[in-house]
Amino acid sequence: MYTIAFIDRTNISMALPSISRDFHMNPTQAGAVAGVFFWGYLLLQVPGGHFATHWSAKRLIAILLLLWGLCAIGCGFTSTWRELWTMRFLLGVAEGGVWPSTLILLSNWFPRAERARANAWFMLCIPLSVVIASPVSGWILSRWNWRVMLIAEGALPLLWLAVWLRMIDDRPDKAAWLPREERDDLEKLLAGERAEAERLKPEPYLKALFEPQVLVMVVMYFLFSVGATGYLFWLPTALGSARKLGDLVVGILMTVPFIVTGIMMVLNSWHSDVSGERRGHVAAAVGSAGVFLLLAVWTSHFSQLLAYIFLCLAAGGPYVALGPFWAAATETLPRETLGAAMGLITGLGNLGGYFGPLWVGYLNQRSGNFVGGFGLMGICFLVGASLAFLLRSSPAAHRLQKLE
Repeated sequence: MYTIAFIDRTNISMALPSISRDFHMNPTQAGAVAGVFFWGYLLLQVPGGHFATHWSAKRLIAILLLLWGLCAIGCGFTSTWRELWTMRFLLGVAEGGVWPSTLILLSNWFPRAERARANAWFMLCIPLSVVIASPVSGWILSRWNWRVMLIAEGALPLLWLAVWLRMIDDRPDKAAWLPREERDDLEKLLAGERAEAERLKPEPYLKALFEPQVLVMVVMYFLFSVGATGYLFWLPTALGSARKLGDLVVGILMTVPFIVTGIMMVLNSWHSDVSGERRGHVAAAVGSAGVFLLLAVWTSHFSQLLAYIFLCLAAGGPYVALGPFWAAATETLPRETLGAAMGLITGLGNLGGYFGPLWVGYLNQRSGNFVGGFGLMGICFLVGASLAFLLRSSPAAHRLQKLE
C-alpha cells in the first residue's frame, strides 16, 4: 500500500525536466510544485493518528486510498503549473493520514522487541518504490510522456483497495486466519506492554502533544525530510544535467542508491532491536549520510564517478534511521496520545519535504549547479543526527520479560 503511496508522491521527480519545459517553470517553481505536497500532507496527520487509534486504521486508510488515487490521476490532466501545484497539494491532503495510521496499525500487531524491525520491513516500501518506479517511470517517459506516467501510476491505489480490504485486520483478535493459541499469546503480550505504558504519569492531551520529546522529534524529522526529499526530487535532474543522460538511464541509476538503502534499513533495525538501543542507531545512520553527501559535493569538482558513489552511500541515511526512530516514539510516548503525537511529528516534520526541493531549486537557479543545494542537505543531516542524543530511552524496555 505505502509503496504505491510513495510512487505517487515522488514519481514527479522523474518528470520534472519534461514538466518544466511544458509549463515553462524555472527551478524555484519546479521545487515548489514538487514540495507543496507536504503542506497538504500536514492537515490530516494529527486527525489521522487520532482516528486510527480510536476508530480503525484499516477503514481510514481504505478511504484515503480512494481519495489519493483520484488526486494522483488528476495530476496527469493538468494544463498549467498552477493546476499541477493545486493537485499536488490535494494529493498531500489525501495521503496525510496514511503514515501515522500505518504506524498505529503496526504497534497493534508487533511487541516492542520486534517493533523496530517491523517498522523497517514496512518502511522498505520507500526505497522499494524508487527501485521499482524509477526504471518503469523512465521507460514510460521515453515511450510516451509524463501525463501517461502520472495517470497510469495514479490508478494503482484504486486497484489495490480491494486487496487492502480483504487482507488487513486492525488487531490480532480480529484476524480469523491466525490460530487461536497464537492470537491469545500475542494479545496477552501486547496487553502487558500497554499496561506497562499506561503506568506513565497521565498528562493533559495538548501538553502530551507538545512535550520536549515530541518537539525534538519534530525538528529531527524536519531536518531529515529537507535532506531526503531534496535528494529524491532533484537527483534525477542532477544526474541528467551532469551527463545529458536519457530518462531510462537516469531511472536505472536512481535504483542503485535505494537498493543499498533497503539492505541497510533491515540490518540497522535488526541490530537496534537486538541491542535495545535507539538513539545511537538513528544518529549513526543520518550522520553518516551527512558526511557522505558533503564528500559527494567535494569530489564532484574532480570526479563524477566518485561523487556518484558517495551519493549512493548517502541516500539511505534518513530511511535507515526510520525503524529505530519510530520505535523510540512508540516506546516513550503515552499510548492515548501516541497516534496524534506521531501525526504531529510527521505533519510538521514533513514540511521539510516542501522546503528541501524549494531550497535546492533556488540555490540551483542562483548558482547554476547543485553544489550548494546538496551541501545544505548534508548539513541538515548532521544537525539532525546530533539531536538524536536528546531523545530519552524507554524506561520499560528492559523490564518487559519480568512481567511474563
